[in-house]
Formats: sequence, structure tokens, C-alpha cells
Amino acid sequence: MSIRFLTPTLHGVVDYSAAAALIVMPFVLGLGASDPLAKWLAVATGVAVIVVSLLTDYRLGALRVLPFRGHLAIDAAVASAFLVAPSVFGFSGLDAIYYWVNAVAVFAVVALSRPHGAGAEAAA
Repeated sequence: MSIRFLTPTLHGVVDYSAAAALIVMPFVLGLGASDPLAKWLAVATGVAVIVVSLLTDYRLGALRVLPFRGHLAIDAAVASAFLVAPSVFGFSGLDAIYYWVNAVAVFAVVALSRPHGAGAEAAA
């Protein structure tokens, strides 16, 4: 049994949910105490997640020009960026913790996602 149980469609649901959270949670949590960039980087990333998701070749994509494997590579790059953002931008406290937690979450979603051609359902 594979640990990769997130089909592309389920990954899409996670994508759009994560995008909404990235846009809303910085305001709910009051991010930006160490640097206002901590708030706006999350919001910009949330918008970017929506754009990338709309371009991805999976059931919840609109244009379907980005292969799902490419989408997963972008997700891994975002997780890596989130991991180093606190050090690069000098975020501390809750601002830093927010990015580290999100990095772990995105790495987990990538690790648990089944790419097309690996027993995943095909895009309709």
C-alpha cells in the first residue's frame, strides 16, 4: 500500500483550501509583528496558489496547461521558500512559526500526493 493517498483531485481540494487559509489567516493571527512582509508574503502566496491551481492539469484546474508533476515541483519549491523565509527576511515569533508550520504542511502534501501515471485518477 502506497503512502501517496492524495489523488490529484484531493490535492486540488487541499490547494484551494490552503490558498484561502494563506489569504485569511495572516489577518486572523495578526502576522506582521516582526515585519509587515510576513503578512503580505502569505497573502501573495495564497493568490499564487489559486493561479497555479487554475493552470494545473487536474480536475479542479481551469486551463490545465501545467502538468501535475510540475505543480508538485512548484509546491516543493514553495515549501522550501517557506522554510528559509524567516531567516532570509528576519521573521521572528509567530511570524517565523507560521512559515515553518506551513513549510512542513506543504512538504507533507507533496509527499502524500500521487502524481498522474502513478495509480492516480486521470483528469476529466
